[in-house]
Amino acid sequence: MGERTKYTPGTFSWSDLTTTDQEAAKAFYSELFGWQADDQPVGDGVVYSIMKLGGKDVAAISPQPQQQREAGVPPVWNSYVTVQSADEALARATELGATVHAPAFDVMEAGRMGVVQDPQGAYFLAWEPKQHIGASLVNAPGALSWNELASPDLDASAAFYSELFGWTTEAMPDSPMPYLIIKNSEGHTNGGMRQMMEGEPPYWLVYLGIDDADAGLAKAGELGATTLAEPMDIGPGGRIAIAQDPQGAVFALYAGAFED
Repeated sequence: MGERTKYTPGTFSWSDLTTTDQEAAKAFYSELFGWQADDQPVGDGVVYSIMKLGGKDVAAISPQPQQQREAGVPPVWNSYVTVQSADEALARATELGATVHAPAFDVMEAGRMGVVQDPQGAYFLAWEPKQHIGASLVNAPGALSWNELASPDLDASAAFYSELFGWTTEAMPDSPMPYLIIKNSEGHTNGGMRQMMEGEPPYWLVYLGIDDADAGLAKAGELGATTLAEPMDIGPGGRIAIAQDPQGAVFALYAGAFED
């Protein structure tokens, strides 16, 4: 497992779920992964539920903003990338053709963040840490284990994120479809990119670790989730599955060897 006390800028560091039924989502994921909720009031009657595993922060669940509900946006898992300066990252993203949907703002003493839609249409969040670094546990069962971009233009996406975060990409050998492995500025594996499938929007898919992908998907189904992709083998010893939780958010399961 990977315990963390800091993240290199340009590294995925946190994920949270914005959902239409916070309590039901907390119950679903707690049953599936053994999470415990630490409810943090954030003003105006809103609670940000930090989900913990063995006392370590692994993700969060929060109510969907009203404007998203009114616009018909489905519940979604959000991917955060650590940056040195949220303001500078958003300015650079704009220069590279992205759209800033939420200019940089302070999240109390936790950090500073902004919401960006990349030039190909996928959303991500820039996170400048202060008191909250992001997840203190990753790459373990019940924790964030991978972030994967579905893009309509792999080359353009690779170029954008390379310019913004200093990422490099390399083709996954023997992949049945074009798939790029992302590495951060220090050369550590940091997610992947694939060609968007027909009928699929551009988005970052969050993978959560689990001991057994088949058993995990079956349990998710018992808890009310919908299967979107049956378990499949990837690489040496890895196995994944994709599901939609009872409120409509899409997430993936990963079982196999975890990096530290």
